[in-house]
Amino acid sequence: MGRMQTALRLIYPDQCLACEALVEGGQGLCGACWRETPFVLGLACDTCGAPLPGVPGEVAQCDDCLARPRPWRRGRTTLVYDGRARRLALALKHGDRADIVAPAAAWMRRAGRDLLHPGQILLPVPLHWTRLLRRRYNQAALLAQEIARLTGQPYAPRALIRRRRTPPQKGADAEARFANLADAIAPHPVHGAVLDGADVLLIDDVMTSGATLAASALAAASAGAARVDTLTLARAVRAP
Repeated sequence: MGRMQTALRLIYPDQCLACEALVEGGQGLCGACWRETPFVLGLACDTCGAPLPGVPGEVAQCDDCLARPRPWRRGRTTLVYDGRARRLALALKHGDRADIVAPAAAWMRRAGRDLLHPGQILLPVPLHWTRLLRRRYNQAALLAQEIARLTGQPYAPRALIRRRRTPPQKGADAEARFANLADAIAPHPVHGAVLDGADVLLIDDVMTSGATLAASALAAASAGAARVDTLTLARAVRAP
């Protein structure tokens, strides 16, 4: 660590992302908050990463992915979108909490370690330009950029575009979500060429129904992507 970084660490010590207690090593969460955060650690759906009952190491799919085949091959997630994890994801999305990006990307890298490989393109789910103007950043792009920094993999933030602004998805059922996203995402007419023949890892903050990831995966495939996998920070799951 350089002298400047050491000095900054002394002046501004690392704090827990959730409770602001002092932490060491830039892990993001203190011990107490780590234990209360719903990380996906056991058996998970091979297609979306949702936690499942069973023995780790098995290949299984959740009911959602069995009922609605996905236009990507495999998927991983880091957190169950509930409680403290939900608050962290919302703080990243709407709260200007850029301090969440580095720890979250490190968690995602670990969760997706069996999907990540050299040469694979990291592809963030795009925002419509009007939402980007209002929000000032795309949280999926920030996560993808940081994972690219950690892995050295190529990063293509402009390869996909949102052709139209879709209505807010909050409160909509799965059918409405998929209808909202129909044909809304497409390859960029110039920058989308990088996807031709490529292995792609789609990056997003939260998967709920999978409509946004599906629209993005279909757009990547239409640009010639050879394989599409997904990696998200959190996955919304149904209560048992």
